[in-house]
Amino acid sequence: MIAAGADLKIYIATRPIDFRCGHDGLAAKVQEMLRLDPFSGAAFVFRSKRADRIKILVWDRTGLVLVHKRLEGCKFVWPTIADGVIRISPAMFAALFEGLD
Repeated sequence: MIAAGADLKIYIATRPIDFRCGHDGLAAKVQEMLRLDPFSGAAFVFRSKRADRIKILVWDRTGLVLVHKRLEGCKFVWPTIADGVIRISPAMFAALFEGLD
């Protein structure tokens, strides 16, 4: 899991993406869709259409890290789907995973 320290910037892409994308595809989406730098050290959260899967992309200074989580029988709570990106706090990021253990 990605440690959500106080200095970690977290961005959520509010539109669902094609979940066939890997490291390079998601890095391109960060640049094209979000107009941000995928190598900045921020965490970029992407969701599936059904809201039961997320992918998180982070540059850890040695390479791109990709975390993929799929929930069984429940869904992540998401902001309203719209164009753009939402920046959230580390506490809000941790709340995505509350009660899922």
